[in-house]
Amino acid sequence: MRVLVMGGTRFIGVYLTKILLAQGHDVTLFNRGNKPAPEGVNLIKGDRKDIDGLRAQLSGETFDIVFDNNGRELSDTQPLIEILGDSLQHFVYVSSAGVYQKTEQPPHREGDPIDPNSRHKGKFHTEDYLAKAGVPWTSVRPVYIYGPQNYNPLEAWFFDRIVRNRPLPIPGNGLHITQLGHVQDLAEAMVAIAGNSITHGKIYNISGERFVTFRGLAQACAIAANVNPDQLKLVFYNPKAFDFGKQKAFPIRLQHFLADVSQARIDLGWEPKFSLVDGLKDSFARDYAPSERQNVKLEFPRDE
Repeated sequence: MRVLVMGGTRFIGVYLTKILLAQGHDVTLFNRGNKPAPEGVNLIKGDRKDIDGLRAQLSGETFDIVFDNNGRELSDTQPLIEILGDSLQHFVYVSSAGVYQKTEQPPHREGDPIDPNSRHKGKFHTEDYLAKAGVPWTSVRPVYIYGPQNYNPLEAWFFDRIVRNRPLPIPGNGLHITQLGHVQDLAEAMVAIAGNSITHGKIYNISGERFVTFRGLAQACAIAANVNPDQLKLVFYNPKAFDFGKQKAFPIRLQHFLADVSQARIDLGWEPKFSLVDGLKDSFARDYAPSERQNVKLEFPRDE
């Protein structure tokens, strides 16, 4: 099939493109061209926010499947549907579990209420539009994504402190429960969705199989970095006692945040392949350590 991937050279798209190529699909990437495209793919350089340019570059193209990995607002995605909708067999959209309203009964399930004030509300608006647009569509809602090439400071936040034998300041008591999913597992779920008619019009939570406390995540990161977790220096604090402004002092929201992935397992026959520790070992060994980030001089003003 002819496949268009929006993005494709940073994180999710890298893994997705590799799987698609291995399966023999004709893959085209649309991005600004700031990073080299993998061998064997077509590249269309452009800015998706330039609607006139987007229309000029894609109007003559037809694609069976589109993966929209980096659309954040409805205004990012609607032009794609208007330009390509008639030719599409399937539109796969990357949303976020961050759209859910806080709940006293976790984990989140796909039909749970949406938080209208979420910073991810643009993704829900997009899902709502897709449901009415008349194209076959599916949305995935990852929780926290990690793995090699992660440009969000998630596992690296822990690694940076662990390899320097620094204390890890953990908000609260360290017992908040969260969930991480390896990017390879997410990409494989997305490919399993593509062209699968049973997924049309559905939303799937995608993440790891197990949940973890903040304390447990720190310990898992230590194991991944070949450090004895019993030697960690965990400092628990009340975040309300500090004003960090717009800066983040911790990479994870201070709440229980986890999602039920059983629907994806049932419909897709998909299973996460990475346990949390194995996935963090993969991230440390194939990304963090080779980057030699542990030798970079870093400042930790918010920690202090």
